[in-house]
Amino acid sequence: MFSQIELTPLPPGSLWPFVVLAVSLVFVIVAITVLRVHAFLALIGAALLAGILSEKLPDETGVSKVQHCVRAVELTTAEFGRTAGAIGVAIGLACVIAVCLMESGGADKVVRRFLAVFGEQRASFALLVSTYILSIPIFFDTMFLLMLPLAMTLAVRTGKDYLLYVLAICAGGVVTHSMTVPHPGPMAMVDNLKIDVGFSIMAGILVGTVPAVGGWLVARRLNKRLKFGLRETPGFPWKDLHKSVERPESALPGFIASILPVVLPIILIGGASITKVLVTDSNSPWNIMEFIGNKNIALLAGAIISVVLLARVKKLNLRQIGDLLDPPLQTAGAVILITSAGGAFGLMLRDAGVGEAIQFAARGHQINLVVLAYAIALVLRIAQGSATIAMLATSSIIFPMMTATALPYHKIYIFLSIGFGAMGVSWMNDSGFWVVSKLTGFTERETLASWTVLLAAISAIGFVTTLLLSMALPLK
Repeated sequence: MFSQIELTPLPPGSLWPFVVLAVSLVFVIVAITVLRVHAFLALIGAALLAGILSEKLPDETGVSKVQHCVRAVELTTAEFGRTAGAIGVAIGLACVIAVCLMESGGADKVVRRFLAVFGEQRASFALLVSTYILSIPIFFDTMFLLMLPLAMTLAVRTGKDYLLYVLAICAGGVVTHSMTVPHPGPMAMVDNLKIDVGFSIMAGILVGTVPAVGGWLVARRLNKRLKFGLRETPGFPWKDLHKSVERPESALPGFIASILPVVLPIILIGGASITKVLVTDSNSPWNIMEFIGNKNIALLAGAIISVVLLARVKKLNLRQIGDLLDPPLQTAGAVILITSAGGAFGLMLRDAGVGEAIQFAARGHQINLVVLAYAIALVLRIAQGSATIAMLATSSIIFPMMTATALPYHKIYIFLSIGFGAMGVSWMNDSGFWVVSKLTGFTERETLASWTVLLAAISAIGFVTTLLLSMALPLK
């Protein structure tokens, strides 16, 4: 069960990135929780600090200390822009969908159907299962934004369990993000580890059910202990949900019209993902799916439908709807700023060489590669925030070790272990942390006590499951 790699001495200065990591982490924690600095300023400051403290940044040779500092500033802003470009439009459009569904009563209509079919006692489990299935082709951030209005409306209608509904969505969405193609992290792992795509999807979905359900059970315990009530984020008229639940059924829009703004983007994005895997002919007419299934186009379609639904139900013109959307979109702008700053911080830690330092530190130890893969992915996730980067880097590190010895189990277990490790601990340098925190209304401390604990538990359950399976069912 163990694989030994030839000892490679640590190169001079290779421990300094760990110092950069430690100083940056302390800076963020103290700035946000003790000094009460705004999260955007704290995260940008931490990103600049990581860049300035690093010995050398990418594409940097023979520069003075002043030039190095200038390079750190430029790289921080570039990484900030890269993250904002990836998430900004999606967050804004998902915000439009959420507000329109809540204002029109569409979210309440879906929730009433949920409760009619599953009952109040099983509502959170229904959210878990539906999110787990629907999120297979969808990025976590997008899925969370689309499902959150349902969680909020459920909390208003039942009068309790807001935290449980939110965490049920999280538990269903984070597992597939790290376990299944076509998500970018698993796709990188499949390529780096030379694993069959279909087999990885099947294994990821089947094994992932264990930590997903385990996460739901943890969420139930957290819900009983923490007692978080429904929150109002500035700019979002969530208090109007109380009026919505008092409406008669006849005053609400139809179920198909209500669910369509959520389901249509999921179908389009999923269709595009499937097309990328199955269609290899560049001239195939099916390639149009890559355009209409782009997450921004798909969410734009959902936003248009939700606006039309609101206009029809409340008899509003476009100007009135624009006035209604203005405050929520201002809030979405703040979410984008904070989330992008968190992304910049994570990427600057990567540019400071934290990943390479971990790679050197991992070499030369006799250890089960399933354990080693999990440990490296977990440390990388904690260090730089991105699960995708953690999966990509860890799979690149582990593959040469895999080929250097005969594994006593199938390499799919390495794939699973990396995925669960990269799922690991999410905190202030992870954009997902801020999406959950700012859109739910949770404080940073509350998000750490709920979201961060949930992901740590799911990660640990997934790792233990993978390790036991590699021993009991090696598939050799």
